[in-house]
Amino acid sequence: MQETYNFSEIEAATQEYWEKNQTFKAVEDASKEKYYCLAMFPYPSGYLHMGHVRNYTLGDVIARYQRMLGKNVLQPMGWDAFGLPAENAAMKNNVPPAKWTYENIKYMKGQLKQLGFAYDWDRELATCHPQYYRWEQWLFTRLFKKGLVYKKTAAVNWCPNDLTVLANEQVIEGKCWRCDTAVERKEIPQWFMKITNYADELLKDLQQLDGWPEQVRTMQKNWIGKSRGLEVQFGIEGQSEPLKVFTTRPDTLMGVSYVAVAPEHPLAQQAVVNNADLAAFIEECSHMETSEAAMETMEKKGVDTGMLAIHPVTGDKVPVFAANFVLMSYGEGAVMAVPAHDQRDWEFAKKYNLPINQVITPADDSKVDLTKAAYTEKGKLINSGEFNDLNFKKSFDAIATVLHQQNKGQVKTNYRLRDWGVSRQRYWGSPIPIINCPDCGEVPVPEKDLPVVLPEDVSFDEIGSPIKRMPEFYQVACPQCGKDAERETDTFDTFMESSWYFARFACRDNDEAMIDDRANYWLPVDQYVGGIEHAILHLLYARFFNKLLRDEGLLKSDEPFKKLLTQGMVLKDGTKMSKSKGNTVDPQSLIKKYGADTVRLFTMFAAPPEQSLEWSDSGVEGAYRFLKRLWVMAYEHCESIEACNKAGCGVDQDALNDEQKTARREIHELLQQALNDFDRYQFNTVVAACMKILNVLGKRPKGSGTDPDGCVNHEAMGILIKLLSPIAPHISMTLCRDLGYGDDVLAVSWPSVDEAALVRDSIDLVVQVNGKVRATISVAANAAKADIEAAALADVNVQRNIEGKEIKKVIVVPGKLVSVVAK
Repeated sequence: MQETYNFSEIEAATQEYWEKNQTFKAVEDASKEKYYCLAMFPYPSGYLHMGHVRNYTLGDVIARYQRMLGKNVLQPMGWDAFGLPAENAAMKNNVPPAKWTYENIKYMKGQLKQLGFAYDWDRELATCHPQYYRWEQWLFTRLFKKGLVYKKTAAVNWCPNDLTVLANEQVIEGKCWRCDTAVERKEIPQWFMKITNYADELLKDLQQLDGWPEQVRTMQKNWIGKSRGLEVQFGIEGQSEPLKVFTTRPDTLMGVSYVAVAPEHPLAQQAVVNNADLAAFIEECSHMETSEAAMETMEKKGVDTGMLAIHPVTGDKVPVFAANFVLMSYGEGAVMAVPAHDQRDWEFAKKYNLPINQVITPADDSKVDLTKAAYTEKGKLINSGEFNDLNFKKSFDAIATVLHQQNKGQVKTNYRLRDWGVSRQRYWGSPIPIINCPDCGEVPVPEKDLPVVLPEDVSFDEIGSPIKRMPEFYQVACPQCGKDAERETDTFDTFMESSWYFARFACRDNDEAMIDDRANYWLPVDQYVGGIEHAILHLLYARFFNKLLRDEGLLKSDEPFKKLLTQGMVLKDGTKMSKSKGNTVDPQSLIKKYGADTVRLFTMFAAPPEQSLEWSDSGVEGAYRFLKRLWVMAYEHCESIEACNKAGCGVDQDALNDEQKTARREIHELLQQALNDFDRYQFNTVVAACMKILNVLGKRPKGSGTDPDGCVNHEAMGILIKLLSPIAPHISMTLCRDLGYGDDVLAVSWPSVDEAALVRDSIDLVVQVNGKVRATISVAANAAKADIEAAALADVNVQRNIEGKEIKKVIVVPGKLVSVVAK
């Protein structure tokens, strides 16, 4: 082997070997245990950042580890290629989004290859390719026929400058996050998928996901938001139709002092005639944010509509307010307000001088001060007529019975989850496969005409989506009646593409079907790796899609991902790396200076996977020094190790002297720790164990081939190379070959602990006198209790501390300490 560690040559040669031999090509093999490892695929933004590097290194270490355990491993890679950033880049650089995207994919693929990731590149896919999105179009048409997708007019955040819908999170202080234009609330036709049909199953099946972080499961549970309550009907004076509200606190019904409706509610729209204040308020609300965070913190405002609601039990009349904290998209767009027992209602009532009627008191009859805040705990009912003194459960049942008998209410289960709006008024996305016919209505594109291909040669010299200005794209004949019709020009939400890519990886080369039986071999994914920021939407939609594919007869599994690892962020100077803060680190320059193995080693060593990683230039230097030291050590021992490998020698434990046994025991203790940490994905402590093994090796004599010293060193170096292989694969591969352990480190056996090596001939025990450490003694590992006591009491320092005292007791804690009590 060469004397110096030339990482550039080593890594280039190793990657060439992997590519030439198709080392990571995955083939279905029923005789082997499969392992599907997947990291969330990237958006091709142009270059990798350190967050990418950490994420994909974690996935690669897991995949390589499982491969070395003998499993049949699939680890694919692709590109989540649709999305608004490409459109922004097109406008900024006057280049079509497709060209920008494909150039970025090419560059980023080269970066991933430089890092030595063990991907099966034959399965590579990009969601912007028609051969990919063809199949989600196909599925959409199937779901349309099953009634699982529908179109309705819905209120959206609309940017009049960009002419597109914005998510709630993209509205900042009432303005578009990108162009700072005042956002409008606009009613436009939107396509929806009935994810609510699967709400119960999505909630129930969270119990299967015991390999997911509890935090993520809780976030999904809360997002689905199943709640049991009452749907209550309030009459409206002068109206024939009642106003329906849903409440989880029917025990507070007798305390209602007003009801509130959304500004878009039909009652508010009806009342706006001859009410200038209400009209101005509704106009103001059309520009407000509706994200949960904004709704939580904004000032609660409202305007009296002049209408009166009739209490379903007492018949009392209470005012109807239009309020900015009520959303039309939730429930019926109306809420009953009980200021005494809901803090939001209390704040609103204080602002508008509305009654605050206490109807709940603590079970112990202690006083509550409603002048300072609402009392929101459950207790017993007061001021509630026939329901007085009932607790929550009994009052729930009693009020439900009364309302049901009068046809004014019923028990109902509600969900916070809403159907998934999948329409986007943008260009760079998969076209929605629907044709709008004046006579036939919405008609799905026939299967023979799929995919509906998105034109890629477009210009952005005008605002809005180019395909909305391309009659050659949208002017078509109706598939049913043959008359002139128009193709849908909205595109899918990009979450559509990322909701099923895990299944397509199993059979990317199939041009005849969305998924074939190979998917049932590989799925579910055994280990999924990605950021906590995807805990709700992406993971929920992927779970939903998996169930759709199962019900379509394409998959057998209920859930897509068995285990989920959410890695921490990469920080620098205590804050998340970002271009705007100027604190980013370029992986490319690090690879050039130190090599891919150093970058991988540092990102695994610097922190446990689930915790944030604080960037350290000195830490990178330290990782590089370790690899150079490993190389030097291997070079110094190479003749002895090669001789051992040629002779096929092993370690004869009985032939070792005390020093050799101690060294081997230390190595196998570290191996035992590392194996346990590999299983728990604590790769930082695996690296620490490798460093300690190298330290043990560094203190040992070289040996002369097959002598005991040479055999111990040979075994230690083999263990070290194998443990490092998933983390620093290039140097491990090269040393494995050059030292004669095998041509491919991935094909050699994973190390195992020799229990005989762990046996100690002697052990060290701490000796305490009256609770204070006074000595350390060495005794035979199998020494009898009496012999241990005698050795402890015979120690010179112990003797000094018990002189003149009476020994009351001697306690021996096996393998740990001896405690002497003397008075």
